Amino acid sequence: MVWSEWMCERWCYTTILQRSNNAPNLQVAEKLYNMGDAIDLTGDGGVMKKIVQRPKPDAIAPSESLPLVDVHYEGTLAETGEVFDTTREDNTIFSFEIGTGSVIKAWDVALRTMKVGEVAVITCKPEYAYGSAGSPPDIPPDATLVFEVELVACRPRKGSSISSVSDERARLEELKKQREMAAAAKEEEKKKREEAKAAAAARIQAKLEAKKGKGKGKAK
Repeated sequence: MVWSEWMCERWCYTTILQRSNNAPNLQVAEKLYNMGDAIDLTGDGGVMKKIVQRPKPDAIAPSESLPLVDVHYEGTLAETGEVFDTTREDNTIFSFEIGTGSVIKAWDVALRTMKVGEVAVITCKPEYAYGSAGSPPDIPPDATLVFEVELVACRPRKGSSISSVSDERARLEELKKQREMAAAAKEEEKKKREEAKAAAAARIQAKLEAKKGKGKGKAK
């Protein structure tokens, strides 16, 4: 198995910490590793994401029209560092549809935030993985899992054509433009009304000032 940059980095953390009397296990190593630029995707620390390879700026992301995703991944137990599942050894692709409950919660959460070409390390607390039941014999109860995931592709559902997806995107883009134009016209109309009100107020003020001036002249 070819180690990725992330796996080598994590091994270095692990080796250093295991040799320290203050950090006897891999769980501490994982915590230290994930303290870097990790992003809390759920707000409760349940799903943490660290990007190790950024996608191209124009890369596509999963969406309602592209809910099927193809991924490479490797899963390890946070406590021991043991690999329990991988697509890397035989270079296979794992495919699933986001939002259908066919994978653990952490994957549904994390993959929605990724783009094609992106590689990220996803750390999943038990409540976002296999919970208190685990997934025997490889995953024990209440296990925190760490996945290195690469999003390879996003695809439409079976039966949807790429052209229909493109048409839908174009339709939505057109609707967005129309909404923006309507909002701009409304804002322009509001601006004109405010300017008209301001001009009317200025004219009234000028008339009042003129009357005051005439009143002073008479008093003399």
